[in-house]
Amino acid sequence: MAGGRLGAPLLRRRSASRPRGEGPAAGGRRPVRRLADQAVSLARSEIRVLFDRAATRPDTIRLEVGEPSFPTPEHIVAGAHAAARAGWTGYGPNGGLDSLRELLSAKVEEVDGYAAPPDRIVVTPGGMNALFSTYFALLNPGDEVLLPTPGFPNMDGMVRLLGGTPVFYHLEASDGYLPDPERLRALITDHTTMLFVNTPSNPTGSVYPAALMRELVELCNRHDLWLLSDEVYDELVLDDTARHTAAARYDEEDRVISVYSFSKVYAMTGWRVGYAVAPPPVADLLRKLQEPQLSCPSTISQKAAEAALLGPREPIRAMRDAYRRRRDAAVRTATGAGLELEAPAGTLYMLVKVDTHGRSMMQFALDLLDRHGVSVAPGSVFGPGGEGYVRISLAADRDRVTEGLRRLAVACRERTLAPA
Repeated sequence: MAGGRLGAPLLRRRSASRPRGEGPAAGGRRPVRRLADQAVSLARSEIRVLFDRAATRPDTIRLEVGEPSFPTPEHIVAGAHAAARAGWTGYGPNGGLDSLRELLSAKVEEVDGYAAPPDRIVVTPGGMNALFSTYFALLNPGDEVLLPTPGFPNMDGMVRLLGGTPVFYHLEASDGYLPDPERLRALITDHTTMLFVNTPSNPTGSVYPAALMRELVELCNRHDLWLLSDEVYDELVLDDTARHTAAARYDEEDRVISVYSFSKVYAMTGWRVGYAVAPPPVADLLRKLQEPQLSCPSTISQKAAEAALLGPREPIRAMRDAYRRRRDAAVRTATGAGLELEAPAGTLYMLVKVDTHGRSMMQFALDLLDRHGVSVAPGSVFGPGGEGYVRISLAADRDRVTEGLRRLAVACRERTLAPA
């Protein structure tokens, strides 16, 4: 065994902790074996640091995380309860229940505008698992992935954990936070494997127009890249003039993988239901990868998702309309207080430019929390393009959002954050 694939790492770990043959360390305890370098190198989410700190202070205005202020609609809870009573409490297929995948096929065609047969759909425990599994399925060590900045922070960590190399492309406020295909083209090398896009976008709130989505798919066709399209906010477009356009509508070469989620649209963050729509060979691989990772998505949660798709749309529209009103109030408050921002066209978020007076973004956010009672997401967590910004979540109720922005404006005018 010592000379095999597993033996060498074990011997290295043994020699790193103590000489072979040496007894237990002082006090009778064996030294702790080394932890995995790849896992240890992963930085903890700064948003989660603020989340935990804010949780100890009940009066904090929580604008750092996208947790909907609405409970899961009652018909969804009732559907899950009825399913549990009926015995839907065991294992299910790796890739999700057939009944849910049939409903998702209809949803994708109606809402996202393209055909998605059930065999292309893989149900996952949240959109995060769909994203991670897709990277797991398609990346080899050393492969480069084009990631947006400011952009969803977990993508950087996922790519690094799997031995890939993130290459950031910048989204500029002056361009409406839309990617520039020419600048993307300049970043492509022989090692580039994938382009990641996110629309409607977290954290910018931008919604990519149809012409741009077509151009991005064509770019991937020309350079033989996978296109991973995170579209979890597909039904949270807030501007009447904006329309969500799925990348897969233009996919004629089976290179687009689309990811969706029930978390924000249906206020189901804790139920953990997402899904990927992928070309058949990729979908088959994603299903296979479910077994060693987690076996299968929760059966009860899938039944809740079925209830969400079959139930009334009014509660879903009411939540979206509330987010639109919060967005409008937030933009008025922020601009009235002298803050700079681009009004988001979709999602639950907006980026606000701030003056940290020389502090790091994280220190600014911690000072704002400690001294003014407002928790925001520091822009640094969204990559180099997020420096100088904070992300505001519109998931809190309107009065707390607007009061938080007023306090943020005061903090930006102060050289040192003084107690409120």
